[in-house]
Amino acid sequence: MNLNMENAVNYHYDQFPPAELNYGKFIDGIIKATDAVARYDQMLKNMPNSEIILAPLRNQEAVISSRMEGTVSTIEEILRYEADHESGNADATNVRSEVIGTILYQRALKAAQDAMEEGHPLSASLVKGIHQHLLSFGRGAKKSLGKFKTGQNYIADRNRREILFVPISPEKLQDGMGGLFDYIESSAHPELLKAALAHIEFEALHPFKDGNGRIGRMLITLMFWSSGAISAPHLYLSGYFEDNKGLYIDTMRNVSKTGDWESWCVFFLEAIEQQAIRNLSIAESIHDLYEEVKQEFSEILSSKWSLNALDFIFTNPVFRNNKFTANSGIPTATAARFTRVMLDNNIIRTLEEGSGRRPALYIFEPLMDLVRV
Repeated sequence: MNLNMENAVNYHYDQFPPAELNYGKFIDGIIKATDAVARYDQMLKNMPNSEIILAPLRNQEAVISSRMEGTVSTIEEILRYEADHESGNADATNVRSEVIGTILYQRALKAAQDAMEEGHPLSASLVKGIHQHLLSFGRGAKKSLGKFKTGQNYIADRNRREILFVPISPEKLQDGMGGLFDYIESSAHPELLKAALAHIEFEALHPFKDGNGRIGRMLITLMFWSSGAISAPHLYLSGYFEDNKGLYIDTMRNVSKTGDWESWCVFFLEAIEQQAIRNLSIAESIHDLYEEVKQEFSEILSSKWSLNALDFIFTNPVFRNNKFTANSGIPTATAARFTRVMLDNNIIRTLEEGSGRRPALYIFEPLMDLVRV
C-alpha cells in the first residue's frame, strides 16, 4: 500500500530531554495529579485484600490497551479462556487470536513486575523481555521477538492512507534508547513528569516492529511503581488515552513537530489525575461489593469456608465448577453446596451448562458489571 508522506512528522533529533520546560504551564497539573495518585494509593494501602480487589482492573487495562492497537476482545472472553486454561479445558485453536493477544499483554506486564521485584532495573534488556512475552503468539510472533528494529518503521493512518510519524532511524536507535534509560535513572524531574517525558520518548523512538504502543503504556505503570509514586503496580492510563485517542496522538506528534513539550505534559498529567480518580471510584465500588457479599455469604452459607468462597469469586469472576471445588480450599461437598446456594440467590449465573466431562461455567455478574469496558 502506497502511503502519503506529505503530512508526516519526523522524530525530534537531539531534543530529548528538553533543555528547558516552562513549569508554569503545568505545575497545577503536577499538584492535582500527585494528590489524586496519593489518595488512590492510600486507599490501596488501607485495603487488607487489595490484590483481590484490583485483579479486575488488571483485566480491564489489558483489554483497553490491546484494543487501542486494534486487538478487540472482552473481559468475559479473557476470563473464560483463563477459566478453561486453569481447569484443563482450554483449546487455543478454538480461541480468537485477539483474546490470546490480550492475555499475553497481562502476562508480559506480570513478568516485567516479577523481574523488577527480583532486582532487575528498568532497562533496554527488560523492555526486550516484555516484547518477547507480548508477541509470542499471533500477529506479531514473526516480528523479531525481543529485538530492536533494523529498518525504518512508521506510524500510519491506514484508513486515510497517510504516514503520521517517522520514528528515529534504526542506526540511531541504540543511542536513543540509551539516552531514554539514562534519563529515567538520573533525571531530577518530579516522578510524574519524568513518566510523561519518558512515555512520549519511547513512543517516538518506536524501537520495535510491533507492540510499541502496548509496551509504552506498560512502562508508565512500571515507572510509577519503581519510582515509589505508587506502592504497587496498579495505576493504568489506557482508559483515559482511549477516551481521548485523537488528542493523545496529536499532542504527541506536536512535540516533534513544534517542540511543544509543555502541552504534552499538561495532557499526560490530566490523564494521571483523571485515571487515578476513576480507578479510585472503581476500586471503592469493588470493595463495597466485596463487603456486601461478605455479609450475605455469612448469612446464606453459614460456614467457616464462606471467606474462601468470597475471595475465590472475586479473583475468578468467571470459573468452571471443578476449579472452584479444587482450588478454593473448600471441601468438595461444601463447595458443591456453595455453588447451588450462590445460583439460588442470583449471586452467580450459568454461562454454560455442564456436559459430559466438561463442568459448568459460571459468572459472578455483580463484579463484571463494575469493570466491563
